[in-house]
Amino acid sequence: MRISQRQRTVRNVFRTYLDLIHVKVMMPKAEGDVLEDATSRDERMAEVARSENIYERLAASIAPSIYGMDDVKKGVLLQLFGGSQKDFSDKGWGRIRSEINVLLVGDPGTSKSQILRYVHRLAPRGIYTSGSGSSAVGLTAYVARDADSGELVLESGALVLSDQGICCVDEFDKMSDYTRSILHEAMEQQTISVAKAGIIATLNARTSLLAAANPVDSRYDPKKTVVDNIQLPPTLLSRFDLIFLILDQVDIESDKRLAKHIVSLFYDSINNASGNETSYAGTGIGGQKLVEYIAYAREKVKPRLSDAASDKLLELYVAMRKRGGEGAGGVRTVSATPRNLESLVRMSEARAKLELREVVEVSDVDEAHRLMVSAIAQVATDPTTGLLDIDLLNAGQSAHQRGKARDLANVLWTTLSNWESGGDVRLNMLLQKTNEDASVRIKETEMKKALKLLEDEEKIVFTSSRLAIRRLA
Repeated sequence: MRISQRQRTVRNVFRTYLDLIHVKVMMPKAEGDVLEDATSRDERMAEVARSENIYERLAASIAPSIYGMDDVKKGVLLQLFGGSQKDFSDKGWGRIRSEINVLLVGDPGTSKSQILRYVHRLAPRGIYTSGSGSSAVGLTAYVARDADSGELVLESGALVLSDQGICCVDEFDKMSDYTRSILHEAMEQQTISVAKAGIIATLNARTSLLAAANPVDSRYDPKKTVVDNIQLPPTLLSRFDLIFLILDQVDIESDKRLAKHIVSLFYDSINNASGNETSYAGTGIGGQKLVEYIAYAREKVKPRLSDAASDKLLELYVAMRKRGGEGAGGVRTVSATPRNLESLVRMSEARAKLELREVVEVSDVDEAHRLMVSAIAQVATDPTTGLLDIDLLNAGQSAHQRGKARDLANVLWTTLSNWESGGDVRLNMLLQKTNEDASVRIKETEMKKALKLLEDEEKIVFTSSRLAIRRLA
């Protein structure tokens, strides 16, 4: 093998190749290294699926060294199994995403990175990367020159290499805006489009994304929305099926149980008296056996919705839509979207798949709904009104905030209409005048959002580098 094209030195290393006459595949798409009889493998996996409380046992097997966080572990467990793949290309509908995306948001030191590491070891295939050290081409694909032929070739990035697996991204909030922008296509369309150096291609990226992010100011502020806390675009947040909020809250009893659990990992005599809330903590499935079970379920089981499960999905979705209340200005909040319904279907299929069942039952839909409501209630609740508003994730602004901005825009328009002097109006003077007449002081950022509404309606125009405005109508 020549070291490089510019050097004549040749190493005593040769490229490996096989000269074969016949090849026989013992086990197609085998995820493990051990080849065995298919019948005995099916029997072993069916025996695990028939064991008592298999759902709780599998959830307890996810990062058993981490105390509590049962719903987070169950959500990640459903992500490992995934939904059923559906391809309606022959009908012109295209492919429907079956992978589940999960985002973990919370205070530092709440074991988010440990969960990502453990899931990376359990996933049949996948890549672990950090947001601060990832670039756009590193996640998608990049063009390199082949050392032997000198031709340009396309090299796969982390998302493409994680095809039909899980891509774990730590420090998701540290990514640049350009790097995050390329995730939109991969998370929904499950493809990566490349047009570089004359190479035009569309690569499969059928991967689940498990990401962990920290708040902007290191600590999560309950008075702010999740968008303001982690500074991620709403279009990206809406593509996650589950967003779990993990907070480090001070509670004496909970802190005592957590301390006992941590100490029990190093001191065996406390292990029996640790008092863990999770009653299945000691009955989990071993690491290698769990990896094999997940790979088997993903390969063999393709659950389908039953009539009862379909009716239950419709009923729960309508009930979720009715939960929205009425915010400021009579604007009704949106508590669920069709994207949430698709997430319910995927999680219901994953819940049936982990028990190796071909039919999704009503109990699977109920569990998927419970997990989704638990996650949404944490991150999509307006801290001002206490109402559930999914627009916090989809649009970055709640219905209450939109109504409040509209009311303020009307007040500003009245103030401008009664302005004594003509010509341009400085923003600082407008803010001072409005606060003098208003019972509640408004902030400059709130005034600029309201003025943006008036600008969109072509009632005003900004002048002097957006430091002043001029009334048009």
